[in-house]
Amino acid sequence: MANHLIAEKSPYLQQHAHNPVDWYPWGDLAFDKARREDKPIFLSIGYSTCHWCHVMERESFENEAIAEIINRYFVPVKVDREERPDVDRIYMTYVQAATGSGGWPMSVFLTPDLKPFFGGTYFPPDNRYGRPGFPVLLERLASAWREQRAEIVETSGNVISQLKTMSDPASAGGIADQNTLDSAFQYFRRTFDATHGGFGDAPKFPRPVIFNFLFRYYARTQRTEALQMSLDTLREMAAGGMHDQLGGGFHRYSVDERWFVPHFEKMLYDQAQLAMSYLEAYQITRNALYADIARSTLDYVLRDMTHPEGGFYSAEDADSVIDPSNPKEKGEGAFYVWTAEELKQVLGPEFYDLFAEHYGVEDDGNVPQDPQGEFTGKNILYILQAPEPAVAQQLEEAKTKLLEIRSKRVRPHLDDKVLTSWNALMISAFAKAAQVLNDARYLIAAQRAAAFILTRMYNPGTGVLQRRFREAEAAIHGFLDDYSFFIAALLDLYEADFDPGHLETALVLAAKMRELFEDPQAGAFFTTAGDDSSLVLRMKDDYDGAEPSGNSVALLDLLRLAHLTDRDEYRQVAVRTLDALMPKMSSQPVAVPQMLVGLDYSLAAKREVVIAGDASAEPTRVLLNELRSRFLPYTAALLVDSDATRQKLTRIFPSAGVMRQIDGQPTVYVCENYACRLPTTEVSKFAELLQ
Repeated sequence: MANHLIAEKSPYLQQHAHNPVDWYPWGDLAFDKARREDKPIFLSIGYSTCHWCHVMERESFENEAIAEIINRYFVPVKVDREERPDVDRIYMTYVQAATGSGGWPMSVFLTPDLKPFFGGTYFPPDNRYGRPGFPVLLERLASAWREQRAEIVETSGNVISQLKTMSDPASAGGIADQNTLDSAFQYFRRTFDATHGGFGDAPKFPRPVIFNFLFRYYARTQRTEALQMSLDTLREMAAGGMHDQLGGGFHRYSVDERWFVPHFEKMLYDQAQLAMSYLEAYQITRNALYADIARSTLDYVLRDMTHPEGGFYSAEDADSVIDPSNPKEKGEGAFYVWTAEELKQVLGPEFYDLFAEHYGVEDDGNVPQDPQGEFTGKNILYILQAPEPAVAQQLEEAKTKLLEIRSKRVRPHLDDKVLTSWNALMISAFAKAAQVLNDARYLIAAQRAAAFILTRMYNPGTGVLQRRFREAEAAIHGFLDDYSFFIAALLDLYEADFDPGHLETALVLAAKMRELFEDPQAGAFFTTAGDDSSLVLRMKDDYDGAEPSGNSVALLDLLRLAHLTDRDEYRQVAVRTLDALMPKMSSQPVAVPQMLVGLDYSLAAKREVVIAGDASAEPTRVLLNELRSRFLPYTAALLVDSDATRQKLTRIFPSAGVMRQIDGQPTVYVCENYACRLPTTEVSKFAELLQ
């Protein structure tokens, strides 16, 4: 029998629509029932590709006896954290404060007025791992609700007050300046793993916002250590099992310190941000390795994670079917791992020996510490040694054969919803790749995805973005990260195709972002608009974790728009935002590397490059390639290719009106803080001005 999730579009909620638990989606139907029946709410938050979410579902939510306890004493509510990051953020803040850690599945118990009074993450069905079994916990909480309700209600009210205090930015914390950037660099220097790359101990998560900061710190200071830490980490990640050696793309994280054994889910936001990091590494070093990894990551997204109309899907699961004859039996990474016998059958003995030598394959499997036996006898492919040029082509042929065989396996579950914020990150990556790798496929991908959002997920009449698209339905009003990430994507896409319409839309969305989320008194931006009464807190997200925070990206958006337009209104909002965020940057710079990118941009001497010429003409393309081959994080680039374009751009960048070709030749104007050098038509002179 179906429960109340059956009509929901979220793949995660659909996964639970036939549980015996009488799940409700987040909304008034559940809240009214809780108040009417005077029952607490059991809130369970997760996402469709979450391994431990699947485990808890199998153990508890599909268990008739446990479901009966939940239904008797509680109103059970399911939330997809990717659809509703606002709900997730509030209660994750509570769980982290109450328990010292967090994660998914997240299990929180709320009063009927949505205030939390107990929470945790995964609970086993019986006593284990030092945790009470879930049925015991449910009975205890139900008893406490009956016998200690007044105390619980009072405590939950105090919790909200404390969370509000925690979520408000500190009012003091020093001055954010060059010293703040230096302090963050020193922290990453101290925590860098010089042997395996990365920062800190296992498990190791890719955190591309760190590379964003360190690359720009290198550009600012020429401290080669900042560059080398990033390059070493990117190289080690690419060689490890966390990188899909056959199909491209990266898994979520590594359970060990050497990037070897991954947690096998693949998230769109990781592909987008890591592709960007490898592209910037290539710009800085011109080492083809980084370009190759960026290409394989982007090609994976084009092949396996792209909606027919151009948007990008959210994730692929860690778990997959082990044996097609038994589709209910799944194992983590089953789609990706190989026995030696399988490899020998596909490659033959000669190719197998060569392949095994380079990709760390062992006859009995290559995962030495496997306490749960998930990978017994299996091999996770990683680069044990880089191939010599003489055998590189043979290895590529072997990989092509294996990828073809692997494609016939049962693929992991695909979460096929399209999220605005994650798509925006991917648009930025494809736009960057189109420039750096000079590949028209990537520009088309970025343009199609932007058009998808603007035609399927955006109302130009109201200026409102929707967060999620699935099965022909766009829903859920966008949050700060949807707006700020998409504004950034449009600015990045403009520099790839120079369509002034992207700038015009970015300006419209920036105004809407301010209207919905800005705190004009205290500065910075709330994560949510102020029109949802079901949210017990209105928070300002400021942590740059697996994704950058909405505030960090909004800050950089404002600074880039101020740079492009020279409009004081953007500069003032950016200054207010910086002032509001400075305490966090000063006191905890390691928590906000993307925010530090904004600080760095605010402190930098900025440059404007305007090219007057036809973008399709070879001389103009040569000038563009000279520009795009360099890592120039403080440079805004514009192109004037016609009088119509000049007219549009002049409304945004006033100086564009006087920048024209000289003697019919493509001409470059290089300006610093709007003071321009003499224009040039010579590539060598342009290169000199860019030094």
